[in-house]
Amino acid sequence: MDNKRNTEDLLDAANPLKHLTRAQFAALGGDAVAYVKPVSGLVLSAMIDDAEFDVATQYQLVMSADGTPLMVADTAEAVSEWLGDQNIGVATLH
Repeated sequence: MDNKRNTEDLLDAANPLKHLTRAQFAALGGDAVAYVKPVSGLVLSAMIDDAEFDVATQYQLVMSADGTPLMVADTAEAVSEWLGDQNIGVATLH
């Protein structure tokens, strides 16, 4: 058990991005850094008033570091293709 905790502590220390505040993350680059978050159509419908989403579908939401939605797709492949055309670094969420 202690071994697992020690490994997790080492991983946390090796990844300082996991401990950034929202403001610190946004300051990294605003529109130069983004993250991809899976969200339900129900959540997207609440976020975006003038669009319709299937409430049972899981979508991929690309957000800039400052929290601005950049793109919504229904597949990870569509996100990867779109990001390939952009000059944006992608941070992973934990």
